[in-house]
Amino acid sequence: MQTPIIEGAPVTTAAIFDLDRTLISVSSTPIFMRHLATAGISTDSTVPFVDPIVGAASKALKTIFDVVGESRLLMQPAKLAVRATAGWSVTDVAEASIAAAAEISEQILPFAKLLIADHRSAGDLLLLASTSPLAFTEPLARALGFDGVVGTAWKNDGDAYTGEIDGAFVWGPDKAHAVQKWATQHGVRLNRSTAYSDSYFDSPLLDLVGQPVAVNPDVRLATLATIKGWPIRHFDKSEGVIKVAGREIQEWSRPLMRPELVAPYADIVFISEERIPTDGPALVVFNHRSYFDPTVMGLLLARVGRNVRGLGKKEVFDIPLIGRLVEGLGGVRVERASGSDEPLIAATRALQGGELVMIAPEGTIPRGPAFFEPELKGRWGAAKLADWTRAPVIPVGLWGTEHVWPRSQRLPTVSPLTRPVVTAMVGDPVELKYRSPNADTKRIMRSIEALLPPEAKIRRTPTDEELMRTFPPGYSGDPRAEATRRPGTDT
Repeated sequence: MQTPIIEGAPVTTAAIFDLDRTLISVSSTPIFMRHLATAGISTDSTVPFVDPIVGAASKALKTIFDVVGESRLLMQPAKLAVRATAGWSVTDVAEASIAAAAEISEQILPFAKLLIADHRSAGDLLLLASTSPLAFTEPLARALGFDGVVGTAWKNDGDAYTGEIDGAFVWGPDKAHAVQKWATQHGVRLNRSTAYSDSYFDSPLLDLVGQPVAVNPDVRLATLATIKGWPIRHFDKSEGVIKVAGREIQEWSRPLMRPELVAPYADIVFISEERIPTDGPALVVFNHRSYFDPTVMGLLLARVGRNVRGLGKKEVFDIPLIGRLVEGLGGVRVERASGSDEPLIAATRALQGGELVMIAPEGTIPRGPAFFEPELKGRWGAAKLADWTRAPVIPVGLWGTEHVWPRSQRLPTVSPLTRPVVTAMVGDPVELKYRSPNADTKRIMRSIEALLPPEAKIRRTPTDEELMRTFPPGYSGDPRAEATRRPGTDT
């Protein structure tokens, strides 16, 4: 399939995508074969084209492919599997493949969808490059709105397939040659193009382009990408998030994210955590009282099994190694006084990809008299994110965290003798109007206030000692003179 390109058009670059373990997380072959079996074309839905051994052996090889990717062991028998197609109707296979394409289109990984849209908006041609038979992948490329597809062709006599490969088995170097031929035919400059693949055996293809990207890479490709400085991405996660053996660091550490292990010096009470969605996009907002707040929020979200993308101040990201680790854990860098929407754009993308984002609308811990104000004041970031994505906004009211780690201390109080009580209460989604970020911000802050205990709603005059606990160590100014100080405003 080749969509005609208008002569003289300015587009000369392309985005080239592998299919299995790149655009989708597993092999597409079982889906195609199931639809062939449903159509009565193949009597055995286990007949393979990437995992080519029938029955239990086929399932074992499929598992190996899904976990570690391609190998010569899998590809060699795949060349012979075409023999099973002898006599298959070209028309019937096309109809079954169209049905399979509709199903596979729904399985495209969330950040792959966003990236495809980015490349399309940038004017890049979109090419699907897969070893899978063109009989399968041409309908999928059309369904995805791609401009072209390269793959393995089957011979046919016009009505039925003959059981032979027509030309090369498009894998490894032959796949790179097929892409190069397509690029020449369409005037695409590969040195300015981008390619995405999971397989070490696609390294010849990745070497062709100016922007190679290893996606969910097998061990050998991950090693090669590290040596060559190629980016490594996972299309089911935000860009920059690190995976180890197929799982986020947050997921590996989740069994240890328990209050009695992480913070045995505090009595943490979680209330109504079931109100946090267990999947899909969500924007979790909380009031900021202490350096201990992120720990409590992390424990809360671990209890509901969610990975979190959190906005954090740039000073943390600037620390060598620590900054990269925070980014790898899902952190989003914020320059609080810059006024830039760039951090919100990154958070928007996470929400559009179905992730959970955590943000403190106040931006920082209030200091001085502002810390004791019953009425919480927030910035517009959360309201903007909600407007741009329409993700549900889930409020969380924190109380007592300042007794564990007040701003005036460089380290938390870890004495097991005191064990201050800390509460984290989750509320229902905030009802927003999406007309004014200022008005919606007030709605968000009122929702958080409603989750705080009665003592939080009482206006009182704090003592000087209480005020000093809201300032950084070494502060020597007048604690009553900074009632409204915050690093930047929305006005």
